[in-house]
Amino acid sequence: MKRRAWITLGAVVLGGGGLVTYAVATPSQDPEAGRAKRPVKVYDLALKGTASGKRELPGTQTKQFSMLGVSWTGATKRLHGSAQVRTRSLETGAWTAWKDLEANVDPLESPEAGAETRGASEPLWVGPSDGVQVQVVRKNGSTNSGLPKGLQVNLVDPGVATTAEMKAKPAAYVAPAVSDSASPTDSVTPTDSASPSDSAAPSAPASPSSAPSASASPSATIPTAPPSTVPEPPITSRAGWGADESLSPDPSEYNPDVKAVFVHHSDGTNDYSCADSASIVRGIYAYHTQTNGWNDIGYNFLVDKCGTIFEGRKGGVDRPVLGAHTYGWNRESAGIAVLGDHTSTGATNAALASVARIAAWKLGQYNADPVSTVKLTAGATQTNYFGTSFTAGSQYTFNRISAHRDGYNTQCPGSSLYGQLPTIRAWASGPVQDLKVTSLSGAGQSGSTYYTKGAITAKWSTTTPGSLISKFELLVDGKAVATASGTATSVGTTLALGTHTVAVRAVHQSGKTTTTPALNVVAETTAPTFTTAPKLSLRTGTVNTGAVPVTLGWKATDNTVLKSVSLLTPTTATFGPTTASSSRTAASGTASTWSMKAYDYAGNTRTSSASFTPVILQETSATKSGTWTSRSSTSYLGGKSYSSGSKAASLTWTFTGRSASWVASRASSSGQAYVYVDGVKVSTVDLKSSSTLYRQAIWTKSWSSSAKHTVKIVVVGTSGRPTITTDGLVYIK
Repeated sequence: MKRRAWITLGAVVLGGGGLVTYAVATPSQDPEAGRAKRPVKVYDLALKGTASGKRELPGTQTKQFSMLGVSWTGATKRLHGSAQVRTRSLETGAWTAWKDLEANVDPLESPEAGAETRGASEPLWVGPSDGVQVQVVRKNGSTNSGLPKGLQVNLVDPGVATTAEMKAKPAAYVAPAVSDSASPTDSVTPTDSASPSDSAAPSAPASPSSAPSASASPSATIPTAPPSTVPEPPITSRAGWGADESLSPDPSEYNPDVKAVFVHHSDGTNDYSCADSASIVRGIYAYHTQTNGWNDIGYNFLVDKCGTIFEGRKGGVDRPVLGAHTYGWNRESAGIAVLGDHTSTGATNAALASVARIAAWKLGQYNADPVSTVKLTAGATQTNYFGTSFTAGSQYTFNRISAHRDGYNTQCPGSSLYGQLPTIRAWASGPVQDLKVTSLSGAGQSGSTYYTKGAITAKWSTTTPGSLISKFELLVDGKAVATASGTATSVGTTLALGTHTVAVRAVHQSGKTTTTPALNVVAETTAPTFTTAPKLSLRTGTVNTGAVPVTLGWKATDNTVLKSVSLLTPTTATFGPTTASSSRTAASGTASTWSMKAYDYAGNTRTSSASFTPVILQETSATKSGTWTSRSSTSYLGGKSYSSGSKAASLTWTFTGRSASWVASRASSSGQAYVYVDGVKVSTVDLKSSSTLYRQAIWTKSWSSSAKHTVKIVVVGTSGRPTITTDGLVYIK
């Protein structure tokens, strides 16, 4: 059977095996003045014993808080059980769901362990709240006679300390509702009890060693800050996030160096606003000093999801300050905490980039490659999360950038963030990852070669954040000709005429370089040529009064590679480099300019144009011989045609042009005709067709240039179907 100790601040109910009470925060006298500068405060609400052996917290009032945790007497004691909390929003009055507190925290994790230090859960950021309910459940099978003594709920108000916070709009206050029921989601008026003291917990003693270690002992002497191999990232100072230095009165202690960096998460919500990050850091600072009883915040650095880096433990960001973050390994390392819970949700790229930057900078002060490994000396005998055993005084191999769980039995920094450590190491160490040229504007690509008239812009992408990249260089024939910042994604240059190689080189902040495969680029300014200018010739098809079927022909070439040819007028179209003709229609009786432009891959162009006029000659304009009958129908060109079944009857047209077509009607009974050009018989045309067709250009002839020509058609007099019907002649001039 589980033994439960319930702590509820805000209402009174009975839980199985324990009494549940809760307290409601009272608003300030002037809610609108809520953004005035307000100091950090921690309210300690004790769970007191009763005659029946139960523990209870009498009805109590307190002011607003944004972070909380559970603590108990004795840094050597563990909470053999689980702790859950739910809080009431100051703004909406709504209660949250139950949230787990990380209570499996090593009681000796801080090197400040001493008489005043307490065992405690990790702090949980809940945002501005005015009510809390806590339940503590003893672990099944525990041999402990009970929950630890001095069990408290510790509520942290991070206050308002920075200029930006003081300018922010205050959170709305919702007065607690009064109810006669005892539900934990309903508010009741607190019973007779005094408000908790606003005074801080006693200051922690000086910082003794937490466990024996074979490594060098920390020193109070301020060491010289060595230069780093990489630039220092922007860091928000303690003053910048509003640290109350009176909470940390003891001097800083220093390690000889920083051999490794341990990555943590702070636990708590991921839904915080980055505008609240300074408040969260102040809350952690107050919790570590006033609840845990440590000398200072445990982490050397903290990073929020927007990538802001906060100075943690005092003593100088550029010095090897002894922290309290990874039990047994604090003597040779620095600790970086990412704000939020990254058990099932990974850290943002902005956070990962900042962790990589601060880790690379700290390790770079001691010429350590972030992707390498190092032997660390254990300061305590223990096991880590994976069951690896460590013996105090012995050395073990760690990645230079490791996780809290690599050194101690904790889930920190969460499985998702733990899976992102290889990315952090790669970004911190370099070279730049996954660099590739995505485009080369100003140049056209044909096969594996690019062609340009000279001016190009290379664009690239990479998975390494720009904040970790010193610069990009554009290489032409292996030499840098242009430089761009680490956050840039493109750069341009102008190439001399000729054949070149072009590549992009990324220089990581560590100095390591990555270069893309070289691209072959030809710079040339020779325009394409039309070896055959645009020309029109008549083709077979249906002729209308306003549209004549024609073939547009041309031939374009280039000294490198022709890309395309476009028709610009009288209509538009685009053709591939090997196309040399296109079936079109042309307006009859009207001169039209046929303009075309040829393009090569470098962007060079040439235009060629020619003007043509299709002319329809009606049958009435022909010279007749033999017998011809005139027919009328809207199906004929101009509404009329000539028919003849008389053998040797003929029609002759004379014109000056470069292409001609004979237009006739076709039917199942149509006969045949001979075609003579300039007195020479050139064809025998059979007009028979299974379907009746009108205005058909059935025979065509074209010449290389315009000249005077004669076309004559003669009735063959085909047996059984001697008749032909002609609709005229079309020529192009």
